[in-house]
Amino acid sequence: MLSCVVYYSSKNTTAIEDQKTLTEEIIELEGTDPVALFGLHDHNLIALDKAFPETKFNSRGNRIKLTGPAHEVETAANVVHGMIELLDRKSKVSEGDVKTLITLKSGESYANEPKIRSLDETEGDVIIHTHTGEAITAKKPGQKRIVESSAENDIVFAIGPAGTGKTYTSVALAVQALKNRKVRKIILARPAVEAGENLGFLPGDLKEKIDPYLRPLYDALEDMIDQDRLELNLAKNVIEIAPLAYMRGRTLNNAFVILDEAQNATNTQMKMFLTRIGFNSRAIITGDVTQTDLPRRQQSGLISIQNILKEVNGIDFVYLDDGDVVRHKLVRDIIKAYDRYEDEQNK
Repeated sequence: MLSCVVYYSSKNTTAIEDQKTLTEEIIELEGTDPVALFGLHDHNLIALDKAFPETKFNSRGNRIKLTGPAHEVETAANVVHGMIELLDRKSKVSEGDVKTLITLKSGESYANEPKIRSLDETEGDVIIHTHTGEAITAKKPGQKRIVESSAENDIVFAIGPAGTGKTYTSVALAVQALKNRKVRKIILARPAVEAGENLGFLPGDLKEKIDPYLRPLYDALEDMIDQDRLELNLAKNVIEIAPLAYMRGRTLNNAFVILDEAQNATNTQMKMFLTRIGFNSRAIITGDVTQTDLPRRQQSGLISIQNILKEVNGIDFVYLDDGDVVRHKLVRDIIKAYDRYEDEQNK
């Protein structure tokens, strides 16, 4: 645990010509790495200096001294204390963390940036922290709606274009539920659509054949759980990643279940999956109805389910759009361009 001793010297004030008074506060740190707190090349101190121009920050060893107008020193000290608390949960404090703390503690935007929330102090935006201490948060309105809807409904459908964080947010919620012991296991499923190739013609054993279809789910998990613990959970089936066909005949109790790429599930498969949900289980079904790989004559179960279940209590539909894209900004432009093209074709 990080400990700190704070010495206040509010009596130590100096009158200056414009009647302002300077106060000095010394924060002494014990058992912490100053580089982890102040940043490489003191980037975090530079951020503090820009935000509080009338306050001097003097850092030597495990001590930082703040000198300036009383009101500004008090706010700056609150930011430093926030950095200390954050470092107790993370391996280092980033410059972005410092800017966010400045916003929160001062109630003003930093360097004319829009007001933002701390990754560790937001009201419900943080889902979990990665194994390296980074916060995974719902960044866009669509992702926040997934989080809110999942808290209120047992089954949630998240429908939207590529890059909107549907899968990543859903996996983060599943890991959160497992860590908080709300469920006993996580089950992640995907339809293994061959896209022109039969699995039997692909090299390797069954696992090697299907792993490429499930790779995005592994990628998300590897961001959130350290490798050793992830491998242990996979070996013990605490976390299970499997093709949708493997769900047939099972009852999934005490589980957080995710069906990804659900636009590639047929009506029969969708019904089969939804009727697997058991006691104390929750499910999120994600997909993009514009990217169906099913044969032309087969209707996507994700399309028809919107009419079938729209009146059922405990089931919610969350729709995301290009405004929720969290990938490269060009992805949003690509989605819009395709939408325009398809509209023209339909006309």
